[in-house]
Amino acid sequence: MRTHGHRGWKGRGGWQQADVPSAEDAPAWFAGRLPDEWFTSAPEITIDREEILVVGELPPLAEEFDDDAARAAAESGRISRFREDTRDQRIEIARQAEHRYGRKVAWGARVGGTRELFTTLSVPVMTRLRQPERLVLDTLVDAGVARSRSEALAWAVRLVGKHAESWLSELRTAMSTVDDLRAKGPDLD
Repeated sequence: MRTHGHRGWKGRGGWQQADVPSAEDAPAWFAGRLPDEWFTSAPEITIDREEILVVGELPPLAEEFDDDAARAAAESGRISRFREDTRDQRIEIARQAEHRYGRKVAWGARVGGTRELFTTLSVPVMTRLRQPERLVLDTLVDAGVARSRSEALAWAVRLVGKHAESWLSELRTAMSTVDDLRAKGPDLD
């Protein structure tokens, strides 16, 4: 059974991506499509079911600064200038990529110790939590770590991701292998 949208039920494996083009070649496509003068190296490309995030390294600042706050302000200013100067081209590249990959494109830049994202998606995620999990979220809200349960859940997900990145990387690799094997198998529809 397929549903409208980007996902469909795939039996015992649960929800899987459906009807969305593969984005495996997106890093190569962006490498060929982006102007050479934008970034000092290949941009970091992060892909999920809804979005492709492109974050590039800008040329370093040559100036000397009195303190870290002044340097951070200059780095933020450099990123703002990049954002304004490249807006029209980024919009056109994003349109092409969105058509090709069926996902929104978000942008970001980094210079020195400053990394800023712009035009990123915030996608609602439905979940059911039992009281012990809700109490964890409420504790984070009550302590001022988050303003809402939604923000507390996002904070918890970031924390888990930060501390379990190698395990999550292995899991993503294993899932990719399963997807490859599934694609090679017989079509029973």
